[in-house]
Amino acid sequence: MTVKEIQSISAVFISHTHIDHFSNFDGIFRHQIGSGEKVVICGPANIHQQVEARLKSYTWNLIDENAIEYEIREIVSEKEINIYKIHPPYWTLEFIKTQDFLFEDEYVNVDFAILDHKTDSISYLFKEKDSVTFNENGSGFRKGKWISELKTAFGNNDQGKEIEIEGTVYKASDWFHLLTNNPGYKLGVIMDHAACEENYEKIKAVFEGADLVYIETFYKDTDQEFAKINYHSFASASGKIMNECRVKEAVPIHFSRRYTETDQEEIETAFYTAFQKD
Repeated sequence: MTVKEIQSISAVFISHTHIDHFSNFDGIFRHQIGSGEKVVICGPANIHQQVEARLKSYTWNLIDENAIEYEIREIVSEKEINIYKIHPPYWTLEFIKTQDFLFEDEYVNVDFAILDHKTDSISYLFKEKDSVTFNENGSGFRKGKWISELKTAFGNNDQGKEIEIEGTVYKASDWFHLLTNNPGYKLGVIMDHAACEENYEKIKAVFEGADLVYIETFYKDTDQEFAKINYHSFASASGKIMNECRVKEAVPIHFSRRYTETDQEEIETAFYTAFQKD
Protein backbone atom coordinates (compact mmCIF):
# COMPACT_ATOMS: atom_id res chain seq x y z
CA MET A 1 0.00 0.00 0.00
CA THR A 2 1.09 3.58 -0.59
CA VAL A 3 1.42 6.11 2.22
CA LYS A 4 -1.58 7.99 0.84
CA GLU A 5 -3.70 4.83 0.91
CA ILE A 6 -2.66 4.08 4.48
CA GLN A 7 -3.55 7.60 5.55
CA SER A 8 -7.03 7.20 4.07
CA ILE A 9 -7.80 4.13 6.21
CA SER A 10 -10.52 4.72 8.80
CA ALA A 11 -10.70 1.18 10.23
CA VAL A 12 -8.32 -1.75 10.65
CA PHE A 13 -9.54 -5.33 11.14
CA ILE A 14 -7.11 -7.79 12.74
CA SER A 15 -7.77 -11.54 12.70
CA HIS A 16 -5.25 -12.49 15.39
CA THR A 17 -1.86 -11.41 16.60
CA HIS A 18 0.52 -14.14 15.51
CA ILE A 19 3.61 -12.37 14.20
CA ASP A 20 2.87 -12.98 10.51
CA HIS A 21 -0.51 -11.26 10.91
CA PHE A 22 0.44 -8.41 13.22
CA SER A 23 4.01 -7.40 12.43
CA ASN A 24 2.95 -4.96 9.69
CA PHE A 25 0.83 -2.96 12.13
CA ASP A 26 3.84 -0.75 12.91
CA GLY A 27 4.07 0.31 9.27
CA ILE A 28 0.41 1.28 9.30
CA PHE A 29 0.40 3.44 12.42
CA ARG A 30 3.73 5.03 11.46
CA HIS A 31 2.04 6.72 8.49
CA GLN A 32 -1.31 7.37 10.21
CA ILE A 33 0.06 9.28 13.17
CA GLY A 34 -0.10 12.99 12.44
CA SER A 35 -3.35 12.79 10.49
CA GLY A 36 -5.43 14.05 13.42
CA GLU A 37 -8.10 11.48 12.55
CA LYS A 38 -9.85 8.80 14.57
CA VAL A 39 -9.05 5.29 13.37
CA VAL A 40 -10.96 2.22 14.54
CA ILE A 41 -9.04 -0.99 15.28
CA CYS A 42 -11.03 -4.23 15.60
CA GLY A 43 -9.54 -7.48 16.82
CA PRO A 44 -9.73 -10.47 19.17
CA ALA A 45 -9.70 -10.60 22.95
CA ASN A 46 -6.81 -8.60 24.47
CA ILE A 47 -6.20 -6.65 21.23
CA HIS A 48 -6.35 -3.43 23.28
CA GLN A 49 -3.42 -4.49 25.42
CA GLN A 50 -1.38 -5.67 22.45
CA VAL A 51 -1.92 -2.45 20.51
CA GLU A 52 -1.04 -0.47 23.63
CA ALA A 53 2.18 -2.46 24.05
CA ARG A 54 3.21 -1.85 20.44
CA LEU A 55 2.58 1.87 20.68
CA LYS A 56 4.32 2.25 24.02
CA SER A 57 7.44 0.50 22.74
CA TYR A 58 8.43 3.64 20.80
CA THR A 59 9.39 7.16 21.85
CA TRP A 60 6.81 9.83 20.96
CA ASN A 61 8.31 13.04 22.37
CA LEU A 62 7.79 14.88 19.06
CA ILE A 63 4.08 13.94 18.74
CA ASP A 64 1.26 15.86 20.42
CA GLU A 65 -1.96 14.35 21.76
CA ASN A 66 -4.04 15.46 18.78
CA ALA A 67 -1.88 13.63 16.26
CA ILE A 68 -4.33 10.72 16.11
CA GLU A 69 -6.89 8.84 18.16
CA TYR A 70 -7.35 5.09 18.03
CA GLU A 71 -10.63 3.52 19.04
CA ILE A 72 -9.96 -0.14 19.81
CA ARG A 73 -12.84 -2.62 19.63
CA GLU A 74 -12.06 -5.85 21.45
CA ILE A 75 -14.18 -8.83 20.37
CA VAL A 76 -14.85 -10.73 23.59
CA SER A 77 -17.85 -12.69 22.28
CA GLU A 78 -20.48 -12.45 19.55
CA LYS A 79 -22.44 -9.87 21.55
CA GLU A 80 -19.73 -8.33 23.73
CA ILE A 81 -17.48 -5.73 22.14
CA ASN A 82 -15.39 -3.66 24.55
CA ILE A 83 -14.52 -0.16 23.34
CA TYR A 84 -11.30 1.61 24.36
CA LYS A 85 -9.64 4.85 23.31
CA ILE A 86 -5.93 5.61 23.21
CA HIS A 87 -3.92 8.58 21.95
CA PRO A 88 -0.35 9.95 22.06
CA PRO A 89 2.01 10.77 23.56
CA TYR A 90 1.50 8.50 26.61
CA TRP A 91 -0.88 5.99 25.02
CA THR A 92 -2.92 5.37 28.16
CA LEU A 93 -5.90 3.12 27.53
CA GLU A 94 -9.32 4.47 28.45
CA PHE A 95 -12.26 2.08 28.66
CA ILE A 96 -15.37 3.66 27.13
CA LYS A 97 -18.21 1.12 27.02
CA THR A 98 -19.37 -2.32 25.94
CA GLN A 99 -21.65 -2.70 22.90
CA ASP A 100 -23.31 -5.58 21.06
CA PHE A 101 -22.16 -4.84 17.48
CA LEU A 102 -18.73 -4.48 15.93
CA PHE A 103 -18.80 -1.89 13.14
CA GLU A 104 -21.26 0.03 11.00
CA ASP A 105 -21.08 3.26 9.02
CA GLU A 106 -23.13 4.78 6.21
CA TYR A 107 -21.68 2.39 3.64
CA VAL A 108 -21.08 -0.95 5.32
CA ASN A 109 -21.66 -3.08 8.37
CA VAL A 110 -19.28 -5.78 9.49
CA ASP A 111 -20.22 -9.20 10.84
CA PHE A 112 -17.71 -11.69 12.21
CA ALA A 113 -17.09 -15.20 13.49
CA ILE A 114 -14.69 -16.14 16.28
CA LEU A 115 -12.80 -19.18 15.01
CA ASP A 116 -10.46 -21.56 16.82
CA HIS A 117 -6.78 -21.35 15.84
CA LYS A 118 -5.63 -22.43 19.30
CA THR A 119 -6.35 -18.78 19.96
CA ASP A 120 -9.25 -16.62 18.82
CA SER A 121 -9.00 -15.85 15.11
CA ILE A 122 -11.59 -13.41 13.82
CA SER A 123 -13.05 -13.84 10.35
CA TYR A 124 -14.87 -10.83 8.93
CA LEU A 125 -17.77 -10.30 6.53
CA PHE A 126 -18.00 -6.79 5.07
CA LYS A 127 -21.59 -6.19 3.99
CA GLU A 128 -22.26 -3.25 1.71
CA LYS A 129 -25.61 -1.71 2.56
CA ASP A 130 -28.51 -2.38 0.21
CA SER A 131 -29.38 0.35 -2.26
CA VAL A 132 -32.66 1.26 -3.94
CA THR A 133 -32.86 2.45 -7.53
CA PHE A 134 -35.74 4.39 -9.05
CA ASN A 135 -37.12 3.93 -12.55
CA GLU A 136 -37.05 7.56 -13.68
CA ASN A 137 -39.00 6.90 -16.86
CA GLY A 138 -41.84 4.97 -15.24
CA SER A 139 -43.74 7.63 -13.31
CA GLY A 140 -44.22 10.48 -15.78
CA PHE A 141 -43.56 12.98 -12.97
CA ARG A 142 -40.74 15.43 -12.56
CA LYS A 143 -37.94 14.61 -10.18
CA GLY A 144 -38.28 15.96 -6.67
CA LYS A 145 -37.89 15.25 -2.98
CA TRP A 146 -40.82 12.85 -3.27
CA ILE A 147 -38.43 10.25 -4.72
CA SER A 148 -36.28 10.19 -1.57
CA GLU A 149 -39.46 10.07 0.55
CA LEU A 150 -40.65 7.13 -1.53
CA LYS A 151 -37.34 5.31 -1.11
CA THR A 152 -37.49 5.85 2.67
CA ALA A 153 -41.03 4.50 2.83
CA PHE A 154 -39.96 1.54 0.68
CA GLY A 155 -37.02 0.80 2.96
CA ASN A 156 -39.30 0.93 6.02
CA ASN A 157 -42.09 -0.99 4.22
CA ASP A 158 -44.38 1.91 5.10
CA GLN A 159 -47.00 1.25 2.44
CA GLY A 160 -49.51 3.75 3.81
CA LYS A 161 -47.07 6.68 3.89
CA GLU A 162 -48.64 9.69 2.17
CA ILE A 163 -46.46 11.30 -0.46
CA GLU A 164 -47.35 14.46 -2.35
CA ILE A 165 -46.37 14.51 -6.03
CA GLU A 166 -47.11 17.61 -8.11
CA GLY A 167 -50.01 18.63 -5.86
CA THR A 168 -51.62 15.21 -5.50
CA VAL A 169 -51.28 12.94 -2.45
CA TYR A 170 -50.64 9.25 -3.05
CA LYS A 171 -49.96 6.22 -0.91
CA ALA A 172 -46.32 5.24 -1.13
CA SER A 173 -47.28 1.69 -2.09
CA ASP A 174 -48.86 3.04 -5.31
CA TRP A 175 -45.34 3.70 -6.59
CA PHE A 176 -43.33 0.89 -5.02
CA HIS A 177 -43.30 -0.84 -8.42
CA LEU A 178 -40.92 1.88 -9.63
CA LEU A 179 -38.27 0.87 -7.09
CA THR A 180 -35.76 -1.96 -7.16
CA ASN A 181 -33.87 -3.20 -4.14
CA ASN A 182 -30.22 -3.98 -4.90
CA PRO A 183 -28.60 -6.22 -2.28
CA GLY A 184 -25.22 -4.96 -1.11
CA TYR A 185 -22.03 -6.81 -2.03
CA LYS A 186 -20.73 -9.21 0.65
CA LEU A 187 -16.96 -9.66 0.93
CA GLY A 188 -15.50 -12.13 3.41
CA VAL A 189 -12.01 -12.74 4.79
CA ILE A 190 -11.43 -15.97 6.72
CA MET A 191 -7.90 -16.25 8.04
CA ASP A 192 -6.21 -18.96 10.12
CA HIS A 193 -8.57 -21.59 11.53
CA ALA A 194 -8.62 -25.27 12.46
CA ALA A 195 -10.37 -27.58 10.00
CA CYS A 196 -13.07 -28.68 12.44
CA GLU A 197 -16.85 -28.86 12.54
CA GLU A 198 -17.20 -26.25 15.27
CA ASN A 199 -15.44 -23.68 13.10
CA TYR A 200 -17.45 -24.72 10.05
CA GLU A 201 -20.76 -24.16 11.82
CA LYS A 202 -19.65 -20.64 12.72
CA ILE A 203 -18.46 -19.97 9.18
CA LYS A 204 -21.76 -21.13 7.67
CA ALA A 205 -23.73 -18.92 10.06
CA VAL A 206 -21.93 -15.77 8.84
CA PHE A 207 -20.72 -16.35 5.27
CA GLU A 208 -23.69 -18.14 3.69
CA GLY A 209 -24.29 -16.76 0.18
CA ALA A 210 -21.44 -14.23 0.25
CA ASP A 211 -20.33 -12.80 -3.08
CA LEU A 212 -16.59 -13.29 -2.56
CA VAL A 213 -14.59 -14.89 0.24
CA TYR A 214 -10.82 -15.09 0.67
CA ILE A 215 -10.05 -18.11 2.85
CA GLU A 216 -6.92 -19.45 4.50
CA THR A 217 -5.67 -22.62 2.80
CA PHE A 218 -2.35 -23.16 4.52
CA TYR A 219 -1.58 -26.78 3.71
CA LYS A 220 -1.79 -29.30 0.89
CA ASP A 221 -4.19 -32.18 1.39
CA THR A 222 -1.21 -34.52 1.80
CA ASP A 223 -0.10 -32.42 4.77
CA GLN A 224 -3.43 -32.30 6.55
CA GLU A 225 -1.92 -33.94 9.64
CA PHE A 226 0.23 -30.82 10.01
CA ALA A 227 -2.94 -28.77 9.60
CA LYS A 228 -4.53 -30.64 12.50
CA ILE A 229 -1.48 -30.21 14.74
CA ASN A 230 -1.15 -26.49 13.96
CA TYR A 231 -4.85 -25.58 13.91
CA HIS A 232 -4.78 -24.63 10.23
CA SER A 233 -6.90 -25.52 7.23
CA PHE A 234 -5.94 -27.47 4.11
CA ALA A 235 -6.92 -27.26 0.45
CA SER A 236 -9.97 -29.48 0.03
CA ALA A 237 -11.33 -28.59 3.49
CA SER A 238 -11.36 -24.87 2.69
CA GLY A 239 -12.91 -25.51 -0.71
CA LYS A 240 -15.58 -27.77 0.75
CA ILE A 241 -16.75 -25.31 3.37
CA MET A 242 -16.99 -22.57 0.74
CA ASN A 243 -19.10 -24.91 -1.37
CA GLU A 244 -21.35 -25.63 1.62
CA CYS A 245 -21.72 -21.89 2.21
CA ARG A 246 -22.77 -21.47 -1.43
CA VAL A 247 -20.53 -18.44 -1.86
CA LYS A 248 -20.45 -17.10 -5.39
CA GLU A 249 -16.65 -16.85 -5.61
CA ALA A 250 -13.91 -18.10 -3.30
CA VAL A 251 -10.15 -17.57 -3.39
CA PRO A 252 -7.58 -19.64 -1.43
CA ILE A 253 -4.90 -17.56 0.32
CA HIS A 254 -2.10 -17.74 2.92
CA PHE A 255 -0.09 -20.79 1.89
CA SER A 256 2.74 -22.18 4.01
CA ARG A 257 6.14 -20.67 3.21
CA ARG A 258 7.55 -24.17 2.80
CA TYR A 259 5.73 -24.64 -0.49
CA THR A 260 7.05 -24.10 -3.99
CA GLU A 261 5.04 -22.60 -6.83
CA THR A 262 4.15 -26.13 -7.94
CA ASP A 263 2.88 -26.94 -4.44
CA GLN A 264 0.72 -23.83 -4.48
CA GLU A 265 -0.76 -24.88 -7.80
CA GLU A 266 -1.58 -28.24 -6.24
CA ILE A 267 -3.35 -26.47 -3.37
CA GLU A 268 -5.38 -24.32 -5.75
CA THR A 269 -6.39 -27.33 -7.87
CA ALA A 270 -7.58 -29.30 -4.84
CA PHE A 271 -9.35 -26.24 -3.43
CA TYR A 272 -11.31 -25.45 -6.59
CA THR A 273 -12.17 -29.11 -7.16
CA ALA A 274 -13.80 -29.22 -3.71
CA PHE A 275 -15.37 -25.77 -4.09
CA GLN A 276 -16.97 -26.45 -7.46
CA LYS A 277 -18.18 -29.96 -6.64
CA ASP A 278 -21.97 -30.23 -6.92
